[in-house]
Parts: sequence; structure tokens; C-alpha cells
Amino acid sequence: MKTANFIKENNARQFWQPMTHPADAQANPPKIITGASGVRIRDIDGHETIDAVGGLWNVNLGYSNDAVKQAIAGQLDSLPYYSTFRGTTNDAAIELAYDLCDFFAPEGIQRAFYTSGGSDSVETALRLARQYHKLRGQPQRTKFLSLKKGYHGTHFGGASVNGNNKFRTDYEPLLPGCFHIPAPYTYRNPFNETDPARLAQLCAQALEDEIAFQGAETIAAFIMEPILGAGGVIPPHESFMPMVREICDRNGILLIADEVITAFGRTGAWSGSRLWGVQPDMMCTAKAITNGYFPFGAVLIGARMTEVFEGDTSGKGAISHGYTYSGHPVGAAAAVVCLKETLKADVASNAAARGAELYSGLQALAAKHEMIGDVRGGHGLMAALEVVTDRASKAPANAATMNTVYETAYRAGVMLRISGPNIILSPPLVLSAQDVADILSALDAGFAALG
Repeated sequence: MKTANFIKENNARQFWQPMTHPADAQANPPKIITGASGVRIRDIDGHETIDAVGGLWNVNLGYSNDAVKQAIAGQLDSLPYYSTFRGTTNDAAIELAYDLCDFFAPEGIQRAFYTSGGSDSVETALRLARQYHKLRGQPQRTKFLSLKKGYHGTHFGGASVNGNNKFRTDYEPLLPGCFHIPAPYTYRNPFNETDPARLAQLCAQALEDEIAFQGAETIAAFIMEPILGAGGVIPPHESFMPMVREICDRNGILLIADEVITAFGRTGAWSGSRLWGVQPDMMCTAKAITNGYFPFGAVLIGARMTEVFEGDTSGKGAISHGYTYSGHPVGAAAAVVCLKETLKADVASNAAARGAELYSGLQALAAKHEMIGDVRGGHGLMAALEVVTDRASKAPANAATMNTVYETAYRAGVMLRISGPNIILSPPLVLSAQDVADILSALDAGFAALG
């Protein structure tokens, strides 16, 4: 391994980082993280911080889960890799599929298709949705609907259903036939509606209007996050996803739940779909499925899809899609143990309890600091602060302001995630009450530094 000085000197020179301007990374070198333990990370200079980002929404069990690490090491010794393309499989992938279907039985899940991560899972679900309708004799159902502000990864399909132009405009033209409706975002929406229940109804009406305009017979699926994550943590009213489910059913449209962030306890329930009492036709998962220790994902498939694909006798139900690392034995072994550890620690209950403390503390910070325009959360350990120049105009805070809060909090011992004018909090689900207090204290210092 190169020396620390070598690493620092070459920071951002040869490595183009995701979601970053290469020149900006060279001008403002990123933090170099070299170690982690529990819910804390350590940089190359030895400075330790609570990871309020949770890796990237995925290190639910923290950085010290030896059982998952041992499962990875053990699988590397027995079978480090083999393909699961036609004719071969592996024992870990088979065991994991059984466990996932059992774990997500309340969501109506019956089958699993493995991927390499969240973007792959979304791409797979979109493809399977189109194939499903072809198998049913409705090949004209090719369009997709989704929410503005929603995030569904970075492949061409995922970018096309993404509801944030930041991930779209530089890569257009994208997949045709993708249309968006307003998100149930009480702080900013085209209806100027602040009541969550009323806004949910208005957004559902917008969905019905778009379906009528496009023609229900042309639409394959509606994809949504049960709680919008990367778009700024936007929880809908509890009535919204059930209304979407009913509208989709009435119009023969599949419902895809993007649970890449919300599955495995993040919302205080075991999935976002379960939180809202909905059974989707497919669930996209990844991230916490291996606690972030190995790149892995899965599309979880419900009864409607299962019946049509497995009942096909034409041969057109063959899935001509997959990835080299679909069902990777090391990832599958990690996920088998990770699921057991997730249940053993009952992280959903802890997420609910710590999330309530965090949300209450953020509301107290908003009462203290005028630049906090909106506080969002209240469902497990996913929360956000939207920072503004003043509350009356809701004008978003600039990059310099956000960087001041970020750097001050980092020096105070907490790593934050900044996304435009939003501070997004997604810490590990094994967080303690003291960790929550420390995060709030660092945020307080960050806003106090603005003067």
C-alpha cells in the first residue's frame, strides 16, 4: 500500500468520483476515509466522526458486524465465484431466495432475481414489466410513470424514470415513454398545498389524469419510492401509496416499489411497502441487503408476475436478462447472514425509536435557526433539513453556506451528506441515543457558524 503522503498527493488526480465535478474534486480534495468501527468512520489523518450518512444509506448494521464479514471470508474459501446463468447456480443463492421470500411474505413476495446493485434492480424491474405485458398479449404497454423528485439510479432506464433533472439533462435523450407526476412534497408543490392528506389526493388525481391522457392500455408500470430518499427525504401521507396501488390495479398497471433505500428496517418498518400496508408487484432492493459489505441486489417478485412468467408455455417467458454477478455466491452468503443479523438486532425497532429522537431534535434546531426552512422525517432513520436564505421566499441556500455547515459539523465529529440545499441524514440503524444527541449537537454548531 502507498504511503499516506502519496495518497494525499494523488487525491482526485486519477480517480473521477461519482456525482462530482472532476475539477472541483481536484480544487477541493475529498475526505479520505481509511477506517471504520461501529457507527464511526476515520479519515487518513485519524479524525473520527459519526457517520450520519450510513455509508450511502446501506451500512444499517454499522461497520463492525463480524458475522457478515466472516460469511464473506468463508464463502471466498469455498466458492469465490460461479455464474448463475442457465444450467448452473450455487447453494448460497438458493438459500437466500428462500429467506428473502420468507422475510417479505407480508409484501406478497414469492420469487427473487439477483442483480449487482440498486440501479441494476431498477433496470431489471422495468424490463420485466414490459415482458410481463407482452406475455399477457398487451405488447403496447411500454410506458412508465413515476414521481418528480424520485430517484431510481443511473442506468438509462433508471435515469429516464428519475424525477430529478440533475440526473437527466446532461444525458438526454433518455428512454422514451417515461412521464412524471408531482410528488407529495408539502414544502414545494405546484398546488401550493401544505396539508399532507389533501396533497396526497391531488397527486393521486394527477396520476389518474396522466393515465387517462396517455391511455391506460399503453402503460406498463408505475415506479415509486415508498418514502423518497435522495430527492430530499419526502414522506408521503399514509394514504398515498395505497391510493396509487388501487389506481394501478384499476388500470392494469404494475406497481414497482423502489425499496433500495427503504427495505430492511430503514423506515422503522421492515419495508416501506409494509409501512404503508401495500403489496407491490415488484420490489427493487440492494444496499442494506449485505450491509454495504459486498455489491449485491435483488428484484423481489409478487404473485401476479410469478403466475404469468411461470405459466407461460410459449417460451417467451424466458428471462433474457442478467448480470455476470447475478447471484454472486459471496454476495449471497453475505446477504443470508446479514438478514439474520438484521432480525437479531431488530434494527427496525431501533430505527423507529432513534428516528423519533432525531426528528424531534431537528424540529428543535429549526425553531432555533432561521435558515432551516423545512424539517422532514418521522419514519425511522431517514431525515432531512432543507436550508434556505429566508423562510418567506424559500430561496435555497447556496453551496458556500452548505459547505460551512458540512465542514463545521465534520470538525465537530459528524459526517453529513449535502445534496443541493438539503442535509440528508441516513445513519446506521444501530445508532444509540447518545449518537443522535451528538449528531444534533454537530448540526447546531454548523448552523451557529453561519452567524
